[in-house]
Amino acid sequence: MTSPFDPGRLPHATQFYIDGAWVDPLAPRLLDVIDPATEAPCAAIALGSAGDVDRAVAAARRAFATWSVSTRAERLAVFDRILTVYRRRMGDMAAAISLEMGAPLPMARDAQAWAGMAHLEETARALRDFTFDQPIDGMLITREPVGVVGLITPWNWPMNQIACKVGPALAAGCTMVLKPSEIAPLSGLLFAEILDEAGVPPGVFNLVNGDGPAVGEAIARHPDIEMVSFTGSTRAGTIVARLAADTVKRVHQELGGKSPNIILPDADFTDAVRRGVAGCFGNSGQSCDAPTRMLVPAGRMDEAMAIAAQATATFIVGPPDGPNTRLGPVVSQVQFDKIQHLIQVGIDEGATLVAGGPGRPDGLPVGYYVRPTVFGRVTPDMTIAREEIFGPVLSIIAYDDVDHAIAIANDTPYGLAAYVQGGDLAQARAVARRLRAGNVNINGAPWTVAAPFGGYKQSGNGRECGEYGLADFLEIKAILGYGPDA
Repeated sequence: MTSPFDPGRLPHATQFYIDGAWVDPLAPRLLDVIDPATEAPCAAIALGSAGDVDRAVAAARRAFATWSVSTRAERLAVFDRILTVYRRRMGDMAAAISLEMGAPLPMARDAQAWAGMAHLEETARALRDFTFDQPIDGMLITREPVGVVGLITPWNWPMNQIACKVGPALAAGCTMVLKPSEIAPLSGLLFAEILDEAGVPPGVFNLVNGDGPAVGEAIARHPDIEMVSFTGSTRAGTIVARLAADTVKRVHQELGGKSPNIILPDADFTDAVRRGVAGCFGNSGQSCDAPTRMLVPAGRMDEAMAIAAQATATFIVGPPDGPNTRLGPVVSQVQFDKIQHLIQVGIDEGATLVAGGPGRPDGLPVGYYVRPTVFGRVTPDMTIAREEIFGPVLSIIAYDDVDHAIAIANDTPYGLAAYVQGGDLAQARAVARRLRAGNVNINGAPWTVAAPFGGYKQSGNGRECGEYGLADFLEIKAILGYGPDA
């Protein structure tokens, strides 16, 4: 496969963006970026150190003095310039994402790269309308930027998550240090080029590439960072929280999920099952909010399995630039091996293999390609019903009645998202209210970037997107002395 993106278009791939300039790392150490479609290196990046983080934090600290008191109009002007450049480079961004994490090109363009633009647009809208100062009972309640923030983003939706953190941090008046995933870093480097061309003031935005132990942990523990915003696994999130505790910094986390999809007895069953399969398999199953647990009435298990098998057959797995590809590879050998292991565990624990199974799809001997897999007659105690697989693997679970379905749905340490399908909208809404999740989608309602995104329980804390994301980067100050007796 020939990639549509030449990493040579990123002349600063082995540098970091600090204080408005591309700089060399303090101690050069390179890491190959692996194309998941070929298993071969496609680029190399520099890995940073705690010393590089120190340089970036110092630049952000200096810039905070002026950016924190910039006006709404000044920040909006910066957003306008960023969006102008981003839209012009959308093609490059889509191609970079496709290369680094294997997304089919149409999805990389219309979902992955688009999401970055859409979140920046929505954050600018929220900034235009946001109430920073509010007089109440003789006080002025004012909202101010939390300070220098550390941003740690994942590989599965790289630009979505970068925009969901950088955008509100900029809008709030914070300055920042970003560590993109070292597995899919090309889009982050391109984003830094976009912000540089847009004229973001030096030190406001800084980027240091690296892995979790060297750079991520340095960000989490840094005494001059007032907040860390992390998206990734629950395991890594707990490490970040422990490291941040010594400096009592704010910790904002968007972590794992094992989202239920309750198909109520009166739903359009065929349509609901098909949409549930598509939702689980999107992005090759690499979405934290994917509906990976499908709950169906016990008497319709066989019907659900048959529909799911037919729907799965339509998901063509292939190279990201393939004309008919619906699912590209998963991102890495580590991810491939984990998914293969859990598919085998599902078989060993007695679930019914409906479609897919272990191994690569036929005709794809090279690349981290996974057969889209469906298990039926899964019980809630099975490993595949409890662990986040992060691949195209669906578990179908039977329930006896609606109360039983809700109990199964909530029986998880996660609480990021949930889904309900039903003919009686009032009943579906009542079920949605009983689900312990940060987002609940009813009957495939259109997604919007204005919706707050985040989870309950071990799926994290805080919210991203729109005005809710902006609010999480602000401190609240009460100034007394605004009453009639002042």
